[in-house]
Amino acid sequence: MQTTIPLKLASIAFAVAWTAWMIWSTGSFDGVGIIILTMCGTLAGIAWYFVMRWLFRLIHLLPRNGQ
Repeated sequence: MQTTIPLKLASIAFAVAWTAWMIWSTGSFDGVGIIILTMCGTLAGIAWYFVMRWLFRLIHLLPRNGQ
């Protein structure tokens, strides 16, 4: 099992939670608003994954080669 699997699952959970929170807090329930917020949530999840992977490698919680 790769060591980045929990990090990938956490980034998916972060993206879903962020998207749900943004939809709920803006109150925008129209189709275009949901699509835009979903795309932004996807980008936020990807960014969270790369930042956390970099941070965990920096403090030696993940190996340098990513396995």
